Amino acid sequence: MPVMEPDLDRALLRDWARLIDDGPFSSLCWGERIAFDNPESLTLLGALAAWTDRVRLVTTVVIPQLHDPVMLAKAMATGDMLSGGRLTVGIGVGGRHEDYRAVGADPATQTMRQMADRVAVMRRVWAGEKVTESTLPVGPPPVQHGGPELLVGTTGPKTLRSAAGWADGLAGITLDLDADAQNALFDVARDAWRAAGRATPHLATSFWFAVGEGSAPREQVHRHLLRYMNWIPSDIVDAMAPTTGWAGTQDDLRAVLTRFADIGTDEIHLIPTSSDLDQVRRVAEVVADLR
Repeated sequence: MPVMEPDLDRALLRDWARLIDDGPFSSLCWGERIAFDNPESLTLLGALAAWTDRVRLVTTVVIPQLHDPVMLAKAMATGDMLSGGRLTVGIGVGGRHEDYRAVGADPATQTMRQMADRVAVMRRVWAGEKVTESTLPVGPPPVQHGGPELLVGTTGPKTLRSAAGWADGLAGITLDLDADAQNALFDVARDAWRAAGRATPHLATSFWFAVGEGSAPREQVHRHLLRYMNWIPSDIVDAMAPTTGWAGTQDDLRAVLTRFADIGTDEIHLIPTSSDLDQVRRVAEVVADLR
């Protein structure tokens, strides 16, 4: 979803979601920010559950430390119910202290240990355990037994290993589209999940994208990064922009997706740098050719 783009409204978000649902895509994803003008993630989850029927809905990522874990578990269980069991919960610690401060959360909790503690509470809620001496447990029960699939959002081997005991897979991001580096991280996940006696992890990565001809796609990515990365000095973003994310033609995108498929990537989450629906249509043509 183009949630980090300006001037969004109900019609655009609905049309984007339905275009994804009608297309050859496997999932519909969106991220969370607080000190930004994006739609609130959990409210959007309810709308997306109503606007779609087929694709999985994936939060990439929600930050548990910004929420009460019981209320977050209840909201996610509700989203799972409304979507008919199509929810995957991607979670991470986030990278911006301003989002923590905006909701009165302690930036000192921005750790994997703190996130894992909140996941444990969420799992208890989804299992139907009482978290207080209430008459009934917190509901509704999720459609998926034991709760939605959990993906950990990280790029670090150490934090990835620490998640092997509770996560079902990885929702990563690659800035420079280095497939060899991504495969090395995937190998860390494969080894860590095997050592923990877990099933093979779901391996997903993501990158910013812009599809088109000539210099326009790279300029589109640059504009998006300047807006989104507003906490970073603009000269640093300017220096990053030529090599961050992907920009090119449909043929170029086909080659990139094939390269990541060859290293065993289960899913790629493409992060929009425009709210132009034609971007979705052009990517859909590429994905349809690869299926």
